[in-house]
Amino acid sequence: MNTLQPRFWRDTLFYAAVGAALVYWLGLYIVTRPQTALDWPLHAPLLFLYPALFYPVAEELVFRGLLQDLAHRHAKPWRLGPLTHANILTSVLFTALHFINHPPLWAAAVFVPSLLFGFFKDRSGTLGAPVFLHVFYNSGYFWLFGQVVPGQ
Repeated sequence: MNTLQPRFWRDTLFYAAVGAALVYWLGLYIVTRPQTALDWPLHAPLLFLYPALFYPVAEELVFRGLLQDLAHRHAKPWRLGPLTHANILTSVLFTALHFINHPPLWAAAVFVPSLLFGFFKDRSGTLGAPVFLHVFYNSGYFWLFGQVVPGQ
């Protein structure tokens, strides 16, 4: 057995979280029928890389790596099913800060993925799983829905 392999790669719930993104994108694509040029990231790589890669990594370092760990150490522990107090508190803050730059519905929609990212931070004990999921979720979303072709 390879001891360097992260635990989350062997976690069936992790794969369910990856699959949930695929189902969500498919459903949203069917409902909204966006007129998106699927090669748009090739023509505007920074417009894609910032929300798909750079922001998720930075957000996970701050929210799961710093704030969730601080909440685990300094706040009175409690749980809501499989969710820890630290995850819930961090996700509320993460969502609240999204209201600054996003329409209310889209800002509120980050709450459930944030809980999922925090769940996998708690479950794996590393930032690998939440960083991977956040990058994957944002990459798919912004690739499919980030650039609508004008005039169509």
